[in-house]
Amino acid sequence: MARKYFGTDGIRGATNGPTMNAELAMRVGMAAGRHFLRGQHRHRVVIGKDTRLSGYMLESALVAGFTSVGMDVVMTGPLPTPAIAMLTHSMRADLGVMISASHNPYGDNGVKLFGPDGYKLSDADEAAVEALLDGQANGGAGELAPSARIGRARRIDDAAGRYIHFAKSTFPEKERLDGLKVVVDCANGAAYKVAPAALWELGADVVSIGVEPDGRNINDGVGSTAPAALGEAVRARGADIGIALDGDADRLIVTDEAGRVVDGDQLMATIAAAWARMGRLKGGGLVATVMSNLGLERHLGAQGLGLVRTKVGDRHVLEAMRMRGYNVGGEQSGHIILSDHATTGDGLVAALQVLAEVKRAGAPASEVLHRFDPLPQRLRNVRFAGGRPLEADAVKAVIAEEEAALAGRGRLVIRPSGTEPVIRVMAEGEDLGEVEAAVGRICAAVQAAAA
Repeated sequence: MARKYFGTDGIRGATNGPTMNAELAMRVGMAAGRHFLRGQHRHRVVIGKDTRLSGYMLESALVAGFTSVGMDVVMTGPLPTPAIAMLTHSMRADLGVMISASHNPYGDNGVKLFGPDGYKLSDADEAAVEALLDGQANGGAGELAPSARIGRARRIDDAAGRYIHFAKSTFPEKERLDGLKVVVDCANGAAYKVAPAALWELGADVVSIGVEPDGRNINDGVGSTAPAALGEAVRARGADIGIALDGDADRLIVTDEAGRVVDGDQLMATIAAAWARMGRLKGGGLVATVMSNLGLERHLGAQGLGLVRTKVGDRHVLEAMRMRGYNVGGEQSGHIILSDHATTGDGLVAALQVLAEVKRAGAPASEVLHRFDPLPQRLRNVRFAGGRPLEADAVKAVIAEEEAALAGRGRLVIRPSGTEPVIRVMAEGEDLGEVEAAVGRICAAVQAAAA
């Protein structure tokens, strides 16, 4: 069911716009606080943020909302999203909040909520919070705490150290990164302190870029969505490998020693192979989305491993992992979930697994991380003004023709965007020309139907 406030990853929008402003943030704090006020104990919420200028404003508003209904607040300052998930559980908090718009530019911001188990809120919890938000919007002030029960707010100084210790604990015991030169790009975001520190403490020779946040430069030409900067730094410094995180550090992209990008499909294949060799892989394969390359599926099959596909979104990946008992999953874009260690995507933890495998192999990253040749894949977006072009008979006919043409040698993924009026058309197959032609014909049919 469509949500009024929550999208696929919390509440997100342009700062000071209708969906993300201080007034709404305070109401979210009041609504979420009321929903999780269960039992007679003192209630606690952990709040973290990335490095956006608007984080201060939204943090203050959330604190006001939570404390007004009687929840104590612990503020961590800038930390990765997975760190907040981990701290929510380890500190026995009732709720965790991350203020971030992930890989979006600084002008956007958002609020992600985690339950006491460290997982993102269930659909039922989101619906309950939305109902309380709507009640406030319709004139209901909510149940404010009496003055004697107003919550306290405090900052903790050891949050970063706790997360660094946790991240290091996921690295294989008795192994080190000594002798490995690593460039780490922190996107001027939430991991700008913790990621370089964890790598250095594990023995790596660390070169850091994207570690000078000014409130406005998060994801600006750096990070996992702009890997050219990482590739250039790897080549210029003669590094063995480069790792790039996004603004809230739940996403990972790697470059090899030549500065070539290694996407999430190759990284998942690397981790799955290593864990299978060590007897750690659960479920007999991994979970990925419909966007992962067919080459990954064929590669896994050749090793006797399976691939479960889900709808786009790390939330769907995690749901399938939990339901089916898998411990490796993620997206081609670099959201990688290793459920033995984390309850959400964690770019640093995934990077440590990749670095461990490169170090063990004693071979160049280009050899270790190139697991398969991806099939040619093309993705185009078709914007439309309204209606449902995918339901048009002419569009259905063209899609059926192209599916038949690619049968056994490729596939199509055609879906409406969940955040904007766009149809995403993806095709992949063994012949690049055939793939591009298929995408072109389908896009033309969608455009004609939407005209």
